[in-house]
Amino acid sequence: MVQPFTHFESPESKARFASLVEVSGIAEFLVRLAIAPATVEDLLRVHTAEHIERIRTESASKHGGDAGDDYSPFGPGSYEIALLAAGGTAAAVAAVMEGRVRNAYALVRPPGHHAVRETGMGFCMFSNIAVAVQRARVAEPGLRVAVVDFDVHHGNGTQWIYYDDPNTLAISIHQEQLYPVESGLVDERGNGAGHGYTINVPLYAGSGNGTYIAAFEQVVIPALRAFGPDLIVAASGFDAASLDPLGSMTVTSTGFSAMAKMLVELADDLCVGRLVMSHEGGYSPVYVPYCGLAVLEAMSGIDSGVVDPFIDLMPFPAQVTPRPFQLEPILAAVEHVRDLETKLGAHR
Repeated sequence: MVQPFTHFESPESKARFASLVEVSGIAEFLVRLAIAPATVEDLLRVHTAEHIERIRTESASKHGGDAGDDYSPFGPGSYEIALLAAGGTAAAVAAVMEGRVRNAYALVRPPGHHAVRETGMGFCMFSNIAVAVQRARVAEPGLRVAVVDFDVHHGNGTQWIYYDDPNTLAISIHQEQLYPVESGLVDERGNGAGHGYTINVPLYAGSGNGTYIAAFEQVVIPALRAFGPDLIVAASGFDAASLDPLGSMTVTSTGFSAMAKMLVELADDLCVGRLVMSHEGGYSPVYVPYCGLAVLEAMSGIDSGVVDPFIDLMPFPAQVTPRPFQLEPILAAVEHVRDLETKLGAHR
């Protein structure tokens, strides 16, 4: 009999992240936002009625259910928790759009970037980011939104929800052929009016800080500058970090800090600081908190003084310079950024 183990998607990494925010002292400088559950009306702007009802019904049973892929179990009452997760991201977007805060981090669970219109998958029940964006578009129908996903897994849900939408730029930087398999390929670029507004950067396993920073500098920054968003939303996953059991990347807290700083600077330049990060994956309870704190420090401009105790123990602690082969997916995506620049330049 093999000794059972806890499910990788557990509250532990999120709870420890929240605890470190408190004990670091940075929490006293942050604004804690009140949230309310997303409504069925909110969900219906993104998901089918059948998907919503199935999750609600299974959640009401004593056995719970599955998000839709036979691999993402949830317990009784999880429907209400998922409504809070989507509502938390929506509250963050609303606070930023209304100018109550300059930027915001939604530390929510369950994650959302794998959920598509008709089903959940990959530990995700509803698309937290899409629910939040579509609620914001009720007040501002033409809102131009850029979604930057640096979770180690492909942001397939966000991509397919917005695959035909020229008002949503969806960029996903992920480990190639990880999850979902055969998803997030470079040639997935959008459809119809949305062609060119999906950009994928499928990085090779083992990529670290230098490769991710190169992806931001060569793909994310020029793409966002060409697109000119009114709001930037990041799918903030920390499973690209060293020590994560579900990814094979070597990003450290300093790498996540660098990416967050670039997004903050872009938001300041392009959309009066409007930046929202919605928490996604990250399955190392001991390391996610330090990565998350580094991001919050970058967003707030406050140095908590907490030192990452693992940084010198990483197998490739610096990895500043990517190897040439690691840049190949980035160079392929750069060509698509140039196409986007040409397209948008012709329409301005």
